[in-house]
Amino acid sequence: MKRISVLALLLTLGAIAVTVMAEQETQNVIEVDQLGENLFVLRGEGSGGNTAVFITTDGVVVVDSKNPGWGQSILDKIDELTNKPVTTLINTHSHHDHVSGNVAFVPHDGDQYNEWLAVVEIVAHEVTKTNMETMGAYSGRTEPPVNVFSDTHGLGLPTTTFSDQLILGSGTDRVELFHFGRGHTGGDAWVVFPSARTLHAGDMFAGKWLPFLDANNGGSGVDISESLQRAHDSITNVDTIITGHSTQMTWEDLDEYAAFNRDFLNVVKNGVENGQSVEEIAKAWTIPAGYTDYSTPQIPIGSVKVIADELKGNR
Repeated sequence: MKRISVLALLLTLGAIAVTVMAEQETQNVIEVDQLGENLFVLRGEGSGGNTAVFITTDGVVVVDSKNPGWGQSILDKIDELTNKPVTTLINTHSHHDHVSGNVAFVPHDGDQYNEWLAVVEIVAHEVTKTNMETMGAYSGRTEPPVNVFSDTHGLGLPTTTFSDQLILGSGTDRVELFHFGRGHTGGDAWVVFPSARTLHAGDMFAGKWLPFLDANNGGSGVDISESLQRAHDSITNVDTIITGHSTQMTWEDLDEYAAFNRDFLNVVKNGVENGQSVEEIAKAWTIPAGYTDYSTPQIPIGSVKVIADELKGNR
């Protein structure tokens, strides 16, 4: 009788586990914005960063793979959009809410990587690859980053890297990758789809708010405004910007965002030069006039501290 009871309990627990997993899968609801004939943005509550899907002649180029557990959901949604295979996955930077779905894009048997099956090219800036290999602590965040690569023998890490610029494909399938300097992290990639006149900015332009500056992974509050300005001034023929976590923006919005970061940097500079503490600078800061549709969720102590440390030579 005891064996029967234990077996019944195990079967019950197994059924509960299956139910919970099914419920978790159904919670991964992806919404689609169509920006052009072959370009889409995939969003989802709790999913992480915005994902771009670009359908080319021979396959699909994906930008960013969201939080853990969302990789397969992205692939399922792509199957609804096209019958073409994913050939390329680009990561704009190393944060877990943009890279944790990578493993779902790599053919594998259990947790073992089968090189002969790996048909998806994973592309990132060289600094981003280094950051992904360690997934070190993020500046200003108390919780540790999710490291989905530590238990997968490196499954999902970049297979191709670049330094300043990389071109993938040609003609209407052309995709251009750029790096214009430090900002959100040290390896932020800008991904341009010329035929769609659209750019994916990742978290270099996450939305109209103060940036999260991850100095531990190479980010810089001193450099970010100039990196943003270089992107605006160097890239041509783009109308639409896919942001890291917000809605689409315009090219004029990027120019304004560079100015917004420059103004914030100057406020911190003035505070440091006048002997103010990080707390005093952060508490006194308000969104400047003219940036009427900007928001900040809290007193920006973390952003101020990163910049103040840089100015004092502590970074």
